[in-house]
Amino acid sequence: MDNYRTESIPDPAAPKPRRSGSLRVVIDILETIVLSVLLFVAINAISARIRVDGFSMEPTLQSGEFVVVNKLAYKLGEPQVGDVIIFQYPRDPDQEYIKRVIGTPDDHVKIENGMVYVNGVLLNEPYIAAQPAYQNEWTIPDNTIFVLGDNRNNSSDSHTWGPVPIDYVIGKALFVYWPPERWGVVEHVSAAGPTP
Repeated sequence: MDNYRTESIPDPAAPKPRRSGSLRVVIDILETIVLSVLLFVAINAISARIRVDGFSMEPTLQSGEFVVVNKLAYKLGEPQVGDVIIFQYPRDPDQEYIKRVIGTPDDHVKIENGMVYVNGVLLNEPYIAAQPAYQNEWTIPDNTIFVLGDNRNNSSDSHTWGPVPIDYVIGKALFVYWPPERWGVVEHVSAAGPTP
């Protein structure tokens, strides 16, 4: 006797179309490129990399070292005495300089007998190569800062060409990443505070 089924048997589900292997590879490559571009733009929006060129920041920084710069540091705050900063050179904004902040707006900076005073207080400067061999005094105008190189007697800085507009500040030096034997954090001596 023949057996007949009365229930309907569903047709097997049609397989979903699959992307061809070469199309999937192209999509993966495009996703990687887009992600890389977005990361590159984001990293460059918050940081920069600069090469130290010259000897004005010795012994803190050596010529030829590469430094990572925090470009957001002064969007969220103000430069402080002791910070090592990167800025556009006031006489030629196409050039970038790296120096240490010594005075902020309304400060009175005086260099006398190899010592640096800010508002009458002698600064403790363990980072300098040698005491400055020059003398002078300045009152720092609004919206500017006074900067000096750590190699005081071999530095083109505010003692020769004046204060830097705060708008010219690019960011705060964070750490040396090249060469490997010099890796390390750039010292921002909050000191440049009073001598103990």
